[in-house]
Amino acid sequence: MHRVGSAGNNTNSNRPRKEKRLTYVLNDTADTKHCAGINCLAVLKSSASDGCDYLFTGSRDGTLKRWALGENAATCSATFESHVDWVNDTVIAGDSTLVSCSSDTTLKTWNCLSEGTCTRTFRQHSDYVTCLAAAEKNTNVVASGGLGGEVFVWDIEAAVTPVSKSSDVVEDDCSNSMNGSANLLPISSPRTISSSNSIRTHTTQCHGYVPIAVKGHKESVYALAMNGSGSLLVSGGTEKVVRVWDPRTGSKNMKLRGHADNIRALLLDSTGRYCLSGSSDSMIRLWDLGQQRCVHSYAVHTDSVWALASTPTFSHVYSGGRDLSLYLTDLTTRESLLLCTKEQPILQLALHDDSIWVATTDSSVCRWPAEGRTPQNVFQRGGSFLAGNLSFSRARVSLEGSTPAPVYKEPIFTIPGTPAIVQHEILNNRRHVLTKDAAGSVKLWEITRGVVIEDYGQVSFDKKKEQLFEMVSIPAWFTADTRLGCLSVHLDTPQCFTAEMYSVDLNITGKPEDDKVNLARETLKGLLVHWLAKRRQRHGTQASANGDVVSGKDMTARSSAHSRIEVDGNAENDSLVYPPFEFSTVSPPSIITEGSQGGPWRKKITELDATEDEKDFPSWVLDCVLNNRLPPREKTKCSFYLHPCEGSAVQILTQGKLSAPRILRMHKVVNYVIEKLVLDKPIDSLNTDGTYAAGLGGQPQHSAGGEGSLRSGLKPWQKLRPSIEILCNNQVLSPEMSLATVRAYIWKRPEDLVLNYRMIQGK
Repeated sequence: MHRVGSAGNNTNSNRPRKEKRLTYVLNDTADTKHCAGINCLAVLKSSASDGCDYLFTGSRDGTLKRWALGENAATCSATFESHVDWVNDTVIAGDSTLVSCSSDTTLKTWNCLSEGTCTRTFRQHSDYVTCLAAAEKNTNVVASGGLGGEVFVWDIEAAVTPVSKSSDVVEDDCSNSMNGSANLLPISSPRTISSSNSIRTHTTQCHGYVPIAVKGHKESVYALAMNGSGSLLVSGGTEKVVRVWDPRTGSKNMKLRGHADNIRALLLDSTGRYCLSGSSDSMIRLWDLGQQRCVHSYAVHTDSVWALASTPTFSHVYSGGRDLSLYLTDLTTRESLLLCTKEQPILQLALHDDSIWVATTDSSVCRWPAEGRTPQNVFQRGGSFLAGNLSFSRARVSLEGSTPAPVYKEPIFTIPGTPAIVQHEILNNRRHVLTKDAAGSVKLWEITRGVVIEDYGQVSFDKKKEQLFEMVSIPAWFTADTRLGCLSVHLDTPQCFTAEMYSVDLNITGKPEDDKVNLARETLKGLLVHWLAKRRQRHGTQASANGDVVSGKDMTARSSAHSRIEVDGNAENDSLVYPPFEFSTVSPPSIITEGSQGGPWRKKITELDATEDEKDFPSWVLDCVLNNRLPPREKTKCSFYLHPCEGSAVQILTQGKLSAPRILRMHKVVNYVIEKLVLDKPIDSLNTDGTYAAGLGGQPQHSAGGEGSLRSGLKPWQKLRPSIEILCNNQVLSPEMSLATVRAYIWKRPEDLVLNYRMIQGK
């Protein structure tokens, strides 16, 4: 984990507030698999004898999933989606409350057996929340720690009250003055924005509830553990010490020194007498809290220890970490066994009867044999070694080639995930993104539809990128990242509205070929088409009753009065979503955004229920989708000069500067030249002041697109069109090149573009 500063706008800052962004997250598989590393695990045992046990997994893809466990199977029965960054830890409080924490700085509570409804969001932390701890017997107590050095103790029952909305209607009055409204964190920063709906940012606490602040850490907290009754809390992090607290008051009990590096994992026995700690110094230590000292050190691993799990009697410990190995160690005899080795670092462990769940930086989860009830039986297989006191002795043994053989070669079974995307490249056409996943598979995405259009398999990413290169220049209207293991596309205003294409180039039928289509506007319409449909249903039933529903046509007419707002397109066609912008309903993208109140949120586009409004959506998104308004745009035109080639006998059309849309193709310029030569129009019909020239896309109805643009009543010889070619820097230009492409790849100068024309030789 890495720490970055908040991108929020501080109250005392004089800088203009950055507009909120809209992000959509793409996935090309069904919603039953994780697509990034699994950071956390929690097992919910069934209280009924014939009931089903559940496994909860929290992933770097920002979601949690519930798996119904069978004999040798696991079925995804729910996805919990609301966090907008990595889910870092999860615990079960009581019988049915799941608590999760995330790098989006929030804690969230869920009903374990629900279909994925978030019941509350807490925004107490000022930085990534990295770890949680729960008291087994005192079912309401949960502690949270994070990179801000903060540790909070929550009474979940007191903090969580029923909410009226069925969606993620978090009471985000849970922010305090320490955090304020500084939760807007762009995903690409690489810290992401946090999630929730219907949020009001106040400096008061939820319904008067204030968690207990455990103050004392000066640096990041990576690990927490609590005893069964919730009367003792231990914490560790980058300060290399184990701190012991009374969570009921937040007071310090003691500080235990011994580790030489960050503490990454902690366990307490149910009585609170013994504590186990795992560290980046590769050591596991057993502490007697009554004696306030380390009673044993175990040199088992050769690298950082990231995960610990103990048997119910606290007699044996399972440990995993950066060295890809899972060990079982007898805490009394110091005997240790290598149970299995993985291909990725082990992030968390969860003991489940006589097996153990192992989560790694891979998106799959494996279940291995563990003999949790009788771990001593495993040692009868042989192959154990004595865990020394010093880490360098274990490392030396490993270097000498005497690494023990693992007891188990294969897991009992595996819950498969989707390989995370690890590399991406936005192609020049600004509609396609090339990606490579952890399995080496290369795919081509069309981001205006959110689908994979080509799966190339395991090929060279760089070679495929070269093959797909096109000499086109389109403004960078979106950014993308793969932090969540999948492709996240970010739209920021006003930059996102800079890219346009002609409808004919998008193969859109039913529109004039010269109609300019704004890519961001149509993408937003495609993303919000389900929301718009439900909104019309809701408002349609209310319109006759209160008379305050404004039609799209009225909105457009009203918006045209705004001098700084550009009205784009046709009001009657507002609701149409063209085929190049239709998103999948089988694997619908999720959107991440925030409105005028509270914090950001995340939801599948098909699950939007039309209750979202300006409190939830950025105003520029609503302006675009509802009111057909776009912010003022710059650089949508390209200025150029048009001269005959040197030595050419062709007449000079104009000495002035011309201007046309950046996307204008060279064949339009050819038509313009031909029309001027054939019709012999007077020079003063041209615009020489930098505005659009007739026939160059200023007014589609006067487009010089073909024979129909010639004046009627001409003599037959006047309709014979000469053959013209356009050059730039003495290079003949393809008719398909746009002005922007010529400027970027052929002209390559900051001055206004100069184009030359000549008759094609031999014609």
